[in-house]
Amino acid sequence: DVAMRLLALVGLSMPVFWLGLVLIYIFAYYFRLFPVGGAGSWRHLVLPALALAAPSIAIVSRMTRSTMLEVLREDYIRTAWAKGLGHRLVVVRHTLRNALIPIVTVVGLQFGQLMGGAVLTETVFAWPGLGRLIVQAIFARDYVLLQGGVLAFALSFVLINAVVDISYAYIDPRTRTG
Repeated sequence: DVAMRLLALVGLSMPVFWLGLVLIYIFAYYFRLFPVGGAGSWRHLVLPALALAAPSIAIVSRMTRSTMLEVLREDYIRTAWAKGLGHRLVVVRHTLRNALIPIVTVVGLQFGQLMGGAVLTETVFAWPGLGRLIVQAIFARDYVLLQGGVLAFALSFVLINAVVDISYAYIDPRTRTG
C-alpha cells in the first residue's frame, strides 16, 4: 500500500513532457531498449504510452483506493461480512460496484488530460498524430487546421463524457430513471 501510494505520488508529480524525456534517456539512450522517436513498430509506442499513461494511472489508482476505503466503512458492507459472504463476493459485488461511479467519472475526465498530454507526448517522441499536427498548425499559423483539431478534441471529449454518463445506469441501478 505504501509503495503504491509512493509510485502514485511520483506519477502525479512528473509532467508528461519531463517523464517522456526521462524515459527517453533511460530506455532509449542508456539501455538502448526502445527507439527514441518515430512510428515504425510497436516498440515505438511503448515509451510514449508509458509517459502518457503514468499520470492517469496515478490519479485513478489514488481515487480507487480512497473510494474503496470509503465504501468499505459503509453499513451494508458490514452486513455482508456479518452474513458470512466470501471475501471476493463482498469486495467485487458490493464494494467495487458501489465504488465505481466516482472512478468512472475520474476516468472520463482523465480523457481530457490524455488529449492534452498527447500533444506534448507526440511532440517529445516525434510521433505523428493529431496533437503534433495541432502544434505544427500553431507554428505555421494555420488557424483553420488549428480550429479543426481543437473541434475534434472537443467533440471526442463530449462523446466520452456522454458514454460515461450512460455507463452510470449500467454500473449503479439506482441512477436509472423512469
